[in-house]
Amino acid sequence: MSAYRHILEQHVDDAAFLWVLRAAAINQPHYLVSDIVSLETRIDNNLDGILASLQRSWPLCLRAAEFEEGGEAFMLAVTAFRSLEVDKIKNAVDLAVANPKTFKGFVSAMGWLPGKLCHDWIKKFFSSKELVHKYLAVAACSVRRENPGDYLVRMLEREDCIAHDLLYSRCLRTIGELKLADKSKYLETALSSESKVARFWAIWSLILLGQKQYAVHLEEFVFANTPQSLKAVALAFRVLPLETAKSWISRLSHSEENLRLIIKAISILGDPQALPWLLDIMKNPRHARLAGEAFSCITGVNLETNELSLELPNIEELEQEMAPDEIDEDENLPWPSIEKLVAIWEKYGRGFTQGTRYFLGKPINDEILKNTVLHGYQRSRHAAALELALRNPSQMLVNTEASHQY
Repeated sequence: MSAYRHILEQHVDDAAFLWVLRAAAINQPHYLVSDIVSLETRIDNNLDGILASLQRSWPLCLRAAEFEEGGEAFMLAVTAFRSLEVDKIKNAVDLAVANPKTFKGFVSAMGWLPGKLCHDWIKKFFSSKELVHKYLAVAACSVRRENPGDYLVRMLEREDCIAHDLLYSRCLRTIGELKLADKSKYLETALSSESKVARFWAIWSLILLGQKQYAVHLEEFVFANTPQSLKAVALAFRVLPLETAKSWISRLSHSEENLRLIIKAISILGDPQALPWLLDIMKNPRHARLAGEAFSCITGVNLETNELSLELPNIEELEQEMAPDEIDEDENLPWPSIEKLVAIWEKYGRGFTQGTRYFLGKPINDEILKNTVLHGYQRSRHAAALELALRNPSQMLVNTEASHQY
């Protein structure tokens, strides 16, 4: 084995590491579909290398799995399911339930694999007595955008499943993603749940099913600092009446801590009336790049390709303000050239109609949304997919994080 060991170790390490890169890339502003496909090709090449000498590589896979990280869980699961060996698949499932990161990696693998390799196992997970296995199954159906059918109904009617917050919430979320309108009664029941997470996903799915009157129920999530706040903003400001949306933004502005949330809300709302305000916000180095992204989202002006960005301004003051362990969420966004953008807006701004929602320079319409889902940058793809799902209550929400392998 010594002659091959270092090669196999490299395949194992690279498959896991590249998955981590992909997991980050799918939510980055500078990645196109083609970039994601390129990453996936590299991942698949390493997975093929592992499978080509499975007897030798499997012990290395198990050793890597001891780190209990998402990339290793993904690598182990894909390898196990491709092997068709029950014991190996059980190893992968055991790792999946170790922690949230390994769970995510395993579910990603279930989305990566062709149906012929995982459908029977998803059914076994649904039939398991272990609720965490049912959670794996519904999460797999969610990412694959496949209807769980009667399995979903049975879980939504079982008290033990409802009491399992993660499982129950994922069931409610799946109803909206797949547009299972015949299951809306379960969403209405969940509105009175003691679980805040379950209530959120019930509201979210009801809105996806076309019941936009429930948008006002997102208020508690928009105005409270919760894990659901960003998703609440992403949905609320797409469906609220314009005046209501503006009043919510006004309320958010009472606290400077909400400034990033306000910029994102304005970007989602797409009303060009806010462009002068965004240009002014760009003077603040802490929020300049996010405001620039919002400007691009509304106007369709790409800062880098149109040479409207700066190489790197003096950000010493910003670096001093940031905590040592603070993550720079905007590190992959360009720095806007304020003077150039002001000139652009003064020249072309009159071509935009206030009170109209714009996306990438056009009044929102199905054509630009579909084109963006197919060819756009990842963050734009996420936004376009959600807009399409809201405009067409029977059309399931496209999974813009999905693998392109199959």
